[in-house]
Amino acid sequence: MADAPKEGRLTRFLDFTQLTDMASESVGGKILFATDDFFAPAENLIKSDSPCFKEHEYTEFGKWMDGWETRRKRIPGHDWCVLSLGIQGVIRGFDVDVSYFTGDYAPRMSIQAANLEEDKLPEIPERGIRTGAAATPEEFEAIAELKSDDWSYLVPMTELKPGNPASGHNYFLVNSQQRWTHIRLNIFPDGGIARLRVFGTGQKDWTATDPKEPADLVAIAFGGVCVGFSNAKFGHPNNIIGAGGAKSMADGWETTRRLDRPPILENDENGILLVPGCEWAVFRLAHPGVITRIEIDTKYFKGNAPDSCKVDGCILTTQEEEDVIRQKWILPAHKWKPLLPVTKLSPNQSHLFDSLTLELQDVITHARLTIVPDGGVSRLRLRGFPSSICLLRPREKPMMKFSVGFKANP
Repeated sequence: MADAPKEGRLTRFLDFTQLTDMASESVGGKILFATDDFFAPAENLIKSDSPCFKEHEYTEFGKWMDGWETRRKRIPGHDWCVLSLGIQGVIRGFDVDVSYFTGDYAPRMSIQAANLEEDKLPEIPERGIRTGAAATPEEFEAIAELKSDDWSYLVPMTELKPGNPASGHNYFLVNSQQRWTHIRLNIFPDGGIARLRVFGTGQKDWTATDPKEPADLVAIAFGGVCVGFSNAKFGHPNNIIGAGGAKSMADGWETTRRLDRPPILENDENGILLVPGCEWAVFRLAHPGVITRIEIDTKYFKGNAPDSCKVDGCILTTQEEEDVIRQKWILPAHKWKPLLPVTKLSPNQSHLFDSLTLELQDVITHARLTIVPDGGVSRLRLRGFPSSICLLRPREKPMMKFSVGFKANP
């Protein structure tokens, strides 16, 4: 068996790429500073889409490139930029993508990180339109207050490999368990990088949670993560616990069409399709807790939403999770607690449900969303109370009710 990749080393270990990109502009990532943006601004590094190439496209400063590209350096030093993560938390790995920078990619780079308190951050000047520009003395002075030279190295200076013109990925594994909020990308001495992906999971300060307000316990921004699924042909289940609303079908979880569908479809007396198969995804909650409200959104899935769904929960230790992952989530039925019974879904709609949980002490660590027979979901929200909080809340008389609300999407 091959040795596991070492931290900060170039690796082919790609499991972490299924996690969320914590630096992406789509989750609130932001470039705070760059020494130079002459050919192309650093903001391109955190675009959510893949880089592209326009053969005949030029700007007044030179060749148009879909990435961050600095001028050929003729002064001492090297180029670098600083960004704030849109999702703050634990970093599992990086993808430094130099696609299409075949003759002008940065030959070497390193990555540093810091965990900074938001209320103590200095005021950083807004960047505005940067193409053709270099950092001003005022911008250097402001960013110097962050003392980024002294930040921790997650990836030491490493040579980058160009790969194929359209696929220049350089993957780096990170084993740190620390929470990070900011990244500094150094390139040596200059050149271009198409994208910087910072893969990981969010980490929330649960001690600051309002005990009266339910939180989304499965949110990837807080530390929720998909730990198993049956099918993810057209979109990973991690997408549905992502930040904000879905932007398209590509931003959701979608499966292939099941081949065991009957030739002629029939419904039961409740309008639920009578089909033998289903698809499922299991999520580890960001914090053990009690689910009181469930939202399942099928926005954008107009011709391919599931017919129905159900949600179950269970309690697993870390070791039990590892064991059941190896067993491909074959778990005794009695381990699962019903949170939502089999329920009809509608296309392109947000569905709101009360959980079937009857007592606040009914804590779970994992949730399973099952869809029948197949299709796509754009978002899953499991709102409730962290266990350390719900155990302190007074018991309330169980409400024997199950309510459903619909919120139509435009």
